[in-house]
Amino acid sequence: MQDNPINKSDVEMVDALKRSYDRLKEEIHKVIVGQDDVLDQILMCIFARGHALLVGVPGLAKTLMIRSLSDCLSLSFNRIQFTPDLMPADITGTEVIQEEKGSGTRSFRFLQGPIFANIILADEINRTPPKTQAALLESMQEYQVTAGGRKHSLELPFFVLATQNPIEQEGTYPLPEAQQDRFMFNIMVDYPSQEEELQVMRFTTADRKAQLEKVIDANAILELQEIVRKVPVSEHVMRYAMNITRATRVTTPEALDFVKEWVAWGAGPRATQFLILGAKANAVLSGRYHVSADDVRKVAHPVLRHRIITNFTAEAEGITSDKIIDRLIETIPSHESGAFMDSRLPKLT
Repeated sequence: MQDNPINKSDVEMVDALKRSYDRLKEEIHKVIVGQDDVLDQILMCIFARGHALLVGVPGLAKTLMIRSLSDCLSLSFNRIQFTPDLMPADITGTEVIQEEKGSGTRSFRFLQGPIFANIILADEINRTPPKTQAALLESMQEYQVTAGGRKHSLELPFFVLATQNPIEQEGTYPLPEAQQDRFMFNIMVDYPSQEEELQVMRFTTADRKAQLEKVIDANAILELQEIVRKVPVSEHVMRYAMNITRATRVTTPEALDFVKEWVAWGAGPRATQFLILGAKANAVLSGRYHVSADDVRKVAHPVLRHRIITNFTAEAEGITSDKIIDRLIETIPSHESGAFMDSRLPKLT
């Protein structure tokens, strides 16, 4: 049963925001060529109240896309360049001693760091030591900053987009798997097509300045985040998402043969949660008020690719986590009719 079912006013708001979403993509495409899938996945994360890890080589307009998106969403934006000498206080802020001019009384005052914004671009997060990475992860999980023994709440909505460069790993501090699990999506940013690259050349080598219009404000985003969680999900769709996740765990009876051959460690329960939340967000952005197995399949790759750890055999054979996810989708039936019931799994209540 759905505790807070979607009501008529919610449906009307979803319809309005679907139109705003279409307008939003039109505005972003004034400055960004292509990258529709990347933009869709970023918006799913925002509306599902998640965070994203963006992986791609330099020069693919990752920063420009996020800055443009924050402008259209009427949200504040900060970019933090992560470096080996970056300290936690450099991103969270610090307490300083302030003296009152009249009385000479001294007191501590907290100076906010760049983390205090709605959208944070953590550029090359693997360039900074684990201590600084952990400070960012606390903000992501708790929506707060701890400094001088005091907790400072972050303004909502709050969304972190962290980038990693996949081709240069020297002198980096790779995020442990447990910390990567905090990111809802791992989004791959690929090279543009031939026609898209030609269009990029036209845009960036001419005297052209695009004016972006505001489309959605922070209050509307917060309301949509609540509506996403109200979207109903049938039991067979929830079971389908759970079956996909459980099939990745090598030590469980549900593990498939090719998983046992290629996977060292599978996805945890957070993956199942994000599969459903991502599917809900995809349904809402498509103007629908129910979730299908297709919605789960749409978000399977960004949710699972950083949660499936391949073993040496897979690496030797050139098998990536994306290829394993493809096999999972091909192998595990969805059975939209709801007739599918795996006796190895407990019945959902």
